[in-house]
Amino acid sequence: MKFLGLGHQSLRQIPVDENYRIRIPALEAQIAADRAAGFRPIAVLGTAGTVSTGAVDDLAGLAELCREQDLWFHVDGAFGALLNVSPRYAPMLRGMQQADSLAFDLHKWMYLPFDIGCVLIRDAEAHTAAFSAPASYLEPAERGMLAGGMAFSDRGLELTRNFKALKVWMSLKTHGVSSLAALIEQNMQQAQHLSDAIRADRELELLAPTAMNIVCFRYRPLSAGKRLPLDAETLNGLNRELVVRIQESGRYIVSGTVLGEQYAIRVANTNHRSRMEDFDSLTRDVVLFGREIWSESASQAQIS
Repeated sequence: MKFLGLGHQSLRQIPVDENYRIRIPALEAQIAADRAAGFRPIAVLGTAGTVSTGAVDDLAGLAELCREQDLWFHVDGAFGALLNVSPRYAPMLRGMQQADSLAFDLHKWMYLPFDIGCVLIRDAEAHTAAFSAPASYLEPAERGMLAGGMAFSDRGLELTRNFKALKVWMSLKTHGVSSLAALIEQNMQQAQHLSDAIRADRELELLAPTAMNIVCFRYRPLSAGKRLPLDAETLNGLNRELVVRIQESGRYIVSGTVLGEQYAIRVANTNHRSRMEDFDSLTRDVVLFGREIWSESASQAQIS
């Protein structure tokens, strides 16, 4: 929303449920409150795979609300929109096809260079009207080098751009959609495997439902077989240090995120080379590093 010049003051953050999905009644109430206050709501942004947890909003419900309220329905597909190529997981995205616009990245689950993204807009006339510029040197022609074809300068902020779509076409032509779907399904299954391993280990705690390929969890120390009743600040500090040590080990690339007030170790699995045993090793090492950090902090507490 930065490039539109709206800023955060023009945005409304809607509460989410326990699965990190937009609460549609809360959204509906916010729309009514804004209109009553003299504001003009223009669009709703739903998500097909949130960055932190991989949650998928009730896209069909959001689409219906937007039709009723005469609002533009945009879906942020990030990486999750590509689940649509998998017959097994495509039903998770029910309602996405009703979006007025859909944006998603291709550097995640299509393994392409970072700068390749895609946006689909249902209304071609509205799309062109938003970006076209009446410059004399860009006027349409029936003959010559400007004749025919699609005027990409009328469809985005860039007047001139490189041929990024060629990389996408070549990848699909070489590997095929079915191969891509198989790798996506593999990553989804691996995420569930990791999630199951976390549930089975008492020193680990799952912090969000595993809806897609993202797993959020943390380490919790034990004493005499029971989890220690540690405050949020202590647990957050322990797991922040744990993320850094995992990264510094050079064996895994994990990140962190904050869910509510809880700092989580975040595993976003989009690697076509990942194997099930990699996730078994990860859980073992997280526990080992966690014990090491907790032992160090306990020793420092005794010294002080």
